[in-house]
Amino acid sequence: MEINSTHSHAHNRLSVGGLLIALGIIYGDIGTSPLYVMKAIILSGGNIINQDLVYGGVSCVFWTITLQTSVKYVLLTLQADNNGEGGIFSLYTLVRRRAKWLIIPAIIGGSALLADGVITPPISVSSAIEGLRIINPDIPTVPIVITIITLLFVAQSFGTQIVGKAFGPVMFIWFAMLAVLGMHSIFSHPEVLQAANPLYAYRLLAEYPGGFWLLGGVFLCTTGAEALYSDLGHCGRDNIRVSWLFVKLCLLLNYFGQAAWLMQHAGESVSDKVNPFYGLMPDWFLLTGIGIATLAAIIASQALITGSFTLIGEAIRLNLWPRVRLRYPTMVKGQLYVPSVNLLLWAGCVAVVLYFRESENMEAAYGLAITVTMLATTVLMVYYLKLRKVSKVLIGLFLAVYLTIEGSFLVANLIKFPHGGWVSVAICMALVTVMYIWLRAFFIKRRLTDEVPLDRYVDALKELSEDQSIPKYATHLIYMTGAERRNYIESKVIYSIFQKRPKRADIYWFLHVYTTDEPYTMEYKVHHIVPNDVIKVDFRLGFRVEQRINLYFRKVVENLVENKEVDITSRYESLSKQKAVGDFRFVVLEKYLSPENDLPWQENLVMRAHYNIKDLTASEDKWFGLDTSSVKVEKVPLIINPVKEIELKRVI
Repeated sequence: MEINSTHSHAHNRLSVGGLLIALGIIYGDIGTSPLYVMKAIILSGGNIINQDLVYGGVSCVFWTITLQTSVKYVLLTLQADNNGEGGIFSLYTLVRRRAKWLIIPAIIGGSALLADGVITPPISVSSAIEGLRIINPDIPTVPIVITIITLLFVAQSFGTQIVGKAFGPVMFIWFAMLAVLGMHSIFSHPEVLQAANPLYAYRLLAEYPGGFWLLGGVFLCTTGAEALYSDLGHCGRDNIRVSWLFVKLCLLLNYFGQAAWLMQHAGESVSDKVNPFYGLMPDWFLLTGIGIATLAAIIASQALITGSFTLIGEAIRLNLWPRVRLRYPTMVKGQLYVPSVNLLLWAGCVAVVLYFRESENMEAAYGLAITVTMLATTVLMVYYLKLRKVSKVLIGLFLAVYLTIEGSFLVANLIKFPHGGWVSVAICMALVTVMYIWLRAFFIKRRLTDEVPLDRYVDALKELSEDQSIPKYATHLIYMTGAERRNYIESKVIYSIFQKRPKRADIYWFLHVYTTDEPYTMEYKVHHIVPNDVIKVDFRLGFRVEQRINLYFRKVVENLVENKEVDITSRYESLSKQKAVGDFRFVVLEKYLSPENDLPWQENLVMRAHYNIKDLTASEDKWFGLDTSSVKVEKVPLIINPVKEIELKRVI
């Protein structure tokens, strides 16, 4: 049986509105790269403008965007959608049955992408705000950057649909401006278009002094590609692919336009001139251009923020992250907001701004982590292509091409490590540690969780229900159970009913929630263990469905009453005459690590870290969306491995 879903799929279909939302949500990072890519290449290449450096640099940018963003992500990776959802964890869900070890690249790649989300907003906003120094060299940028970032994170609570509609028109103007400025500059030096020949890129990397290490700057033009895939569920594949045609054209026109402008200043030092991006602007347009660039750079952080929410939601479903509260600001499919992650990202971004202060310093920390994510995606894509029965020759070609490209980018970015790259690596390792702890603790608990047949306790439950000497606890007593098998429940539930405090009730309900690999499944099954006395309900909910068990259970009860499968009338004699509905009470059992455990030191360390982190997250009743006025939370000891031998001597 299905529970009605209110999610809308309309925004995923190709439409003008969908294209506008895509522009506003996912292209900020890639779209604002012209602000700093060409300048970074020239500065890294000796700071003197020459044809080999300019033509080679823009050629590398052209082929990086084409091979990395267009071919790998837009054409290939977007096909690996899990019922419309994207991202590295969604991709892992599709292929995890192929090999258990694939969880390793999934964890590393997801952590690296989240770490990069802490660097993207500061560098994007700082790059734009620092453009105001052309007008006022003494303007204090740090307070302005922190204020803008704070407002951006506050806006997340309204949902990405609202943000996308607000930002979409701005980004359309931004990309149109990029194209117009680029074309105007190309007309003054049309020869620059020959740099599309990959020979120029090869000469730069193979023959130019230190040319290979320039890939660290080149890579900045494609850092937003992974977020593009993560935001698949927010915009839909068709909207992303069609809008990318427009975005790519505008970006390339601007990059070649900057190259044309640079060639008009050959032999000069780029530091003696303004940023080549602003060099394209006529004086009368400079103030307007800086304003539009500032707005676009503010929007640039949106792709990583929404992608981070998606990643965390999927990580929770994969038992890689604590059960933090998820919110759905709108009724539109894919609109997810994670308050705790929003707060953590904001704090991280503010810390990065205060530590680095200048965007030039942030570039050293930018891009290193995301190369790891791209390599992880490549590994998972190989298994996805195998799953789709793609030719082994084509799979081998895909693997060879992208391991070479991304491996080269990774090596080139390693020189950033001592100059700030260690910041993103440290954040990544911290996130990997949390995910490892949560996954390892899950398997430790599951390995030794004691489940018992419910049938064995049916008679005892009926006797307890009829025992007038025990005060009635509730008319309907509902337990959340993790036991997946139909007629099984955890022994801790039996302990709570019979030993913790005898709980007499008229009807005992046991609810189990199974999270499916599909994002929006909403189904349930009812098992009448003892008709009208002991009932188990199994919910099958998609990994993107909000946990609102209180609401779903009420819907199930209404359905059962309508079908005359259960009588919820109060069994108190005075209330029964009035046809009053009996009271419902949930019992949620929260485990704590018992001091009686005798675990190996590694597992003991993992479990203690697990419960320390859990103390900072939402309680079980809040996670399941239960009505707190009718919930009893009980602490039960988790004795994973009790001490087996106790030497205790009696003395007289």
